[in-house]
Amino acid sequence: MTASHTLATEDLTLGYGDRAVIEGLDLTLAAGRITVIVGANACGKSTLLRSMSRLLVPRAGRVLLDGKEVHRTPAKELARTLGLLPQSPVTPEGITVLDLVGRGRHPHQRALSRWTAQDDAAVAAALEATHTTDLMDRAVDELSGGQRQRVWIAMALAQQTDLLLLDEPTTFLDISHQIEVLDLLTDLNRTRGTTIVMVLHDLNLAARYADRLIALASGRLHAAGTPEEVMTEDTVRAVYGMESRVIEDPVSGKPLVLPIGRHHSTVTDAEAAAASPQHAAGSR
Repeated sequence: MTASHTLATEDLTLGYGDRAVIEGLDLTLAAGRITVIVGANACGKSTLLRSMSRLLVPRAGRVLLDGKEVHRTPAKELARTLGLLPQSPVTPEGITVLDLVGRGRHPHQRALSRWTAQDDAAVAAALEATHTTDLMDRAVDELSGGQRQRVWIAMALAQQTDLLLLDEPTTFLDISHQIEVLDLLTDLNRTRGTTIVMVLHDLNLAARYADRLIALASGRLHAAGTPEEVMTEDTVRAVYGMESRVIEDPVSGKPLVLPIGRHHSTVTDAEAAAASPQHAAGSR
């Protein structure tokens, strides 16, 4: 198990130019858990991750890691505790899997220091954890989308961080590769105790994989808690301006959001109840 670190924001305000994106945000992220951030486009999800990883300086308020201000922490020191996988990271042309994963060791190396046996061991462990050892001699740009995501996660693991922030790690992946990546992150959380914080657009995958959900609306916190507490019809309406029905997922038991579009017949409460697993069990 990894050490537990607490990441929090206090009255955090973020923005670009004259535009505020996040305003007055107070959050404490659960250590050793999977937290998923959801919300409409441009509500501040990615901006929040950028600030948590020291890439964006707050206009006001603070980001705290174990009570210490992130933006007053030296970059290398922070990178030994916290790793960020941005949305659609750019792969250097022709780089092999082994070389890319090895770049995750940079925070642990001093100027002019040599590669060590400890570096070798960290890279090997990261490749093994992400099931990419057999890919290590291949060029990253030759891999499938799911394989590339696993390799980028391996690079983050080679940093040997206890906190992993991921901005839309399933973007551009088909459903099977989305599940592959999310299952991998869940394995890392369950076996290593890694704290996972990620942004997802798919509400049903967010509800299925999250221990905790954070819903943002117009740059402010709308709701935070378990998937059952957060993923409600009222939340979907307030955050996305959309009507829906929320039932129990028959596979995971977590909330399952059924969107109601303008061109679809409205699902009544009775119909939603009839579709739920509890109704099916009661009718047997």
